[in-house]
Amino acid sequence: MSSLAYLGPVTLFMISMSITPGPNNVMLTASGANYGLRRTLPHMLGILGGCFVLFAAIALGLGIIFERYPLVQTSLQVVGSLYLLYLAWKIATAPPPEFGDAEGRPLDFWQAAAFQFANPKAWVMGLTLMASFLPEGGNTVVNAFLLAGFAELVALPCISLWAGFGMAIGRWLKGPRSWRVFNGTMGALTAACVFFILG
Repeated sequence: MSSLAYLGPVTLFMISMSITPGPNNVMLTASGANYGLRRTLPHMLGILGGCFVLFAAIALGLGIIFERYPLVQTSLQVVGSLYLLYLAWKIATAPPPEFGDAEGRPLDFWQAAAFQFANPKAWVMGLTLMASFLPEGGNTVVNAFLLAGFAELVALPCISLWAGFGMAIGRWLKGPRSWRVFNGTMGALTAACVFFILG
């Protein structure tokens, strides 16, 4: 029963980390505006699934590798930065939905899930979550999966707000010019997250 005492602090921690701006939320806003909530759902589920696996892996030893070997951290930063710049370019140059072509599509589940392993905000969340809230007693594997699962349950409505916010913005955008400005702005904000990665 003592583990139930962690639920309140974990909830507050995950809300504060999941609802604040970051690469995932910026991309979800752009995706919600361009593709709508339904087509953005695989992207959202990929974020949750990727973070779940990452958080559990951190609790089971991956975090130690990350802390002991700086080269791993540097490699992730480089890979994450390059991929984020690529995504920023795709967002910035996306055609307006009503004038789009077949190539325009949101991130799928696996792309979004894989990105979490190169997303520094996800690493910070996972390392802090497991270091602060993983119960010391009981089965470590079970505790890691339960904590990671509960954390992503809390994160779901938080990231959904960003996709919904993007969808609401999309309804106000009229004409190709306004879409170009919006997509360019969202692409620039996504690219700006690289400074957070390399900082």
